Amino acid sequence: MSSPHRGEIWTAHLGNPPTRHWVLIVSLDERNSTDRIDSVLIVPFGSRGRHGATVIELPPGETGLPGPSFLKGHYMQVLSKRALLTREPRVLSATRMREVVLAVRRSFDPDAPWPRP
Repeated sequence: MSSPHRGEIWTAHLGNPPTRHWVLIVSLDERNSTDRIDSVLIVPFGSRGRHGATVIELPPGETGLPGPSFLKGHYMQVLSKRALLTREPRVLSATRMREVVLAVRRSFDPDAPWPRP
């Protein structure tokens, strides 16, 4: 398997028992490409949610997934590279990745910027 890259969407086994989910790779490529670290940082996609400080709604045209998806920054986790299954054809833009990083940051930093509606 080739190394995952930041911003890529993959399918992966999550949970116990493991079930197949789409995930976004958020760790830096330096970490992702080394053989010395056997894990990546991911944010799983959900099919339900509501836009908020730590949740970003993504349309299917941007992700290539079958319907609207929700990235929930408060669910960022460490995942073994062995749990990654297949790379999806779409990659999120640098602008969108900055939004994801802010959503993750807002899950633990009360001073993280958020333009409230």
